[in-house]
Amino acid sequence: MIISGKDLAREVRENIARKVASYRIEYGREPNLCVILVGDDPNSHTYVRGKGKAAQEVGFSHTELLLPDTITEHELIDRIHELNNDDSVDGILVQLPLPKHIRKHRVIEAIDPNKDVDGFHSRNVDALWHKLPGVRACTPKGIIKLLDKAGVEIAGRHAVVIGRSNIVGFPVAKMLLDRNATVTIAHSHTADLGAITRQADILVVAIGVPKLIKGDMVKEGAAVIDVGISHDPETGKLSGDVDFAEVEPKASVITPVPGGVGPMTIACLMENTLDCYTRKMQWD
Repeated sequence: MIISGKDLAREVRENIARKVASYRIEYGREPNLCVILVGDDPNSHTYVRGKGKAAQEVGFSHTELLLPDTITEHELIDRIHELNNDDSVDGILVQLPLPKHIRKHRVIEAIDPNKDVDGFHSRNVDALWHKLPGVRACTPKGIIKLLDKAGVEIAGRHAVVIGRSNIVGFPVAKMLLDRNATVTIAHSHTADLGAITRQADILVVAIGVPKLIKGDMVKEGAAVIDVGISHDPETGKLSGDVDFAEVEPKASVITPVPGGVGPMTIACLMENTLDCYTRKMQWD
């Protein structure tokens, strides 16, 4: 079974759009998302356009703040603080990667945690680990939704997560733990990685190494979630971390690249923006 992230993302966006139509009447305005893009990276521009299109589809106000790659870290943080203090802005997202002279962690920590729709701020990461209210990272949220949609049982299963970032690896491991899975976290340098991945009932791969996971590394009937997206050096085409042709016959469910996790990440970004908006409007 190939899990279509596009289909589920469409369902999520349609549900958000219905809520926005109601909230616009109740609160007098729609949610407002601001996306900051620094520099001219073509891939980043593509991602920003995709997020803008999704925001438009669900009925959000949407602003793209395009800044030159010559901007200083201090100037960028000042712009973020202005948005933090702007009551009309509900969600703030800084598109990654940033130019090398700007420290990513400083920029992320400058965003108001209540407007941090990516869920990367340390306060939101901490809230996840302590089971407190907060904004959950978009890609891990999307992964859990995909598993649920496919009918994959999480409780009592052995999940292996390859990747240790605060963007995907650690948050999705915690979300799987919270659903009563047994979780092993590995990485691309783990010795005899195949011996670990062959134990997985649920395998999540998020490291950006094209076709790292081969067919002989996957347990028969496993659910395989491929988060990686990069260019295959042999073909130049987009590739996931999983060798789809080899793994698909063995997996019970599998996500393709592209079209799997990516659309769900954007859908969950819209969901997070709506949540930030509703919390603020209800507090006010």
